[in-house]
Parts: sequence; C-alpha cells; structure tokens
Amino acid sequence: MRRPLKKQRTWRPDLKYGSETLTRFINAVMWSGKKDIARGIVYDALAKIETEGKDPLETFEAALRNASPLMEVRSRRVGGANYQVPREVPQNRRLALSFRWIINAARNKKGKPMAEKLATELLLAANNEGDAVKKKEDVHRMADSNKAFAHFAW
Repeated sequence: MRRPLKKQRTWRPDLKYGSETLTRFINAVMWSGKKDIARGIVYDALAKIETEGKDPLETFEAALRNASPLMEVRSRRVGGANYQVPREVPQNRRLALSFRWIINAARNKKGKPMAEKLATELLLAANNEGDAVKKKEDVHRMADSNKAFAHFAW
C-alpha cells in the first residue's frame, strides 16, 4: 500500500522582493531562530549584487538553477552488496540542495562578513563557477560513473 502524500507547505513571499524562494533561502541561512539577522544577511548580499549593476533576483535565481543537481546517487542494498544507484532529484530536494551548497560554500570562506561571502558565492554560481557548482558537478560525475547500476532503481 502506498503511503499518503504529504501536505505541501506554503510559503509567504518575502517582504522586499515578493519571492517565496527567497523566503525559503532566508530560512536556510537562519541559525538558532534568528530570522532578522538572516534576513539582513541575505538582503545585504542582494544589495551588494545590485551595486555591481546586476538584477539581484535574476542573479539569485540563475545561481540556484546552476547549483541545483538533476541526478544524484542513493545507496541501495542488493544481495549483500551496496550499490550507488543514480536517481533523478525531485524539485523540492533540488532546491534544498542548491540552498545548502551555496550557503556552505559561503560559510567556508574566511575573512569577510557573511553578506559579502554570500554575494560572492551567488555571483559565482550565476556564472557557473564557484564551490556550489563544483559540488553539483561532482554529484553528476558520481551519477554518471554509476550508470551501470541504474537498473537497481526502485
């Protein structure tokens, strides 16, 4: 018997740009429930992108598109052996992974305020460069090299 479908969560658009995706990104940046600080970091990063003469929301969405994976590998146990089976990534997980990779890439940089690091990483990801896009390419490479086990997909 199939499990029941989960109720889809709805998100309020953010205050400044009116984007639900940006609200989810702010929540992903947030630590210890400090949403005002997270909102300030994200808005400052978008303001820095705007000072470079680019549309902040378009740059943000291009960065998400370029950092989100299409395929990933999942472990599957078959007959006592574990296989890395390539699978297509659902849209919600694709978005969550791109958020996570962009934020972690920004946090791993040193010596600058978080808003500046986040703006740099978003600009790099929008240009198909940077650590988040490299992570996506690594995941795609793993899925490609394990294509032989695709018949184990469930």
